[in-house]
Formats: sequence, C-alpha cells, structure tokens
Amino acid sequence: MFIILYTLFAFIATGINLLFQWPIFHFFEGKWVLYMALIVGTLAGLVTKYILDKKWIFRYETKSKKDNLQKFGLYSLMGVFTTFIFWGTEMEFFYFFSFEGAQYIGGAIGLAVGYMVKYLLDRKFVFV
Repeated sequence: MFIILYTLFAFIATGINLLFQWPIFHFFEGKWVLYMALIVGTLAGLVTKYILDKKWIFRYETKSKKDNLQKFGLYSLMGVFTTFIFWGTEMEFFYFFSFEGAQYIGGAIGLAVGYMVKYLLDRKFVFV
C-alpha cells in the first residue's frame, strides 16, 4: 500500500507542478520563462508533496507551528539536491529537443527520479 500511495502522491505533486508551469509558458515569453516556470511549479509541487508525505507516508504529526516550519525547512533542504535532478532534466529536454512540450516530458522524468531519491533522504533525515 505504501508504494501505491507514494507513487500516487508523486503523480499528484508532479501534476500540480506541471499545471502551475503551464500558464507561465502559455502567457509569457523570453529567456527567463523557463526559470520562472520552474520556480513556480517547484514551489507548488513542494508544498503539495510535503502535506501529503507528512500525513500519509511518514504519519508525522507536528507538535507546534514551529515544529511544522522546521520540518518543512528540512524537507525543503533535502529537496534542493533532487530539484537539481528535476530542473536539469527539464532544461535538457527544453533546450535539446525541438518539439513543443518537450520540457514537460523532461520535467516528469526528472521529478520521478528526484522523488525516489527524496524519499530516501526524507526517511533518513527529516521524518525520523
């Protein structure tokens, strides 16, 4: 059941991430559009995944707002490395493939790999 839930939550967070990126690509142009989309999507996916993981995967109940903020900070810190995996993969697809939407495929692949690594980091360092 754990693997199913974790996979489902990864898909949900990936969907939220890419959904938040879409309007950036759709309504803006220029050399910074990719970076704007990555930041907006990453923040939306991060908050979504934190809420789902904390409650359903690690079954962690925060003791206070301070505890929740500290956990979110540590959770986010563990995500820095995995974000490089995700962003790097999405950027590679954006710049090296010439078909429209290539960045979404790269983003989905990068997020899948990143979430696998993130689980291991969260289990070891965040929700102990």
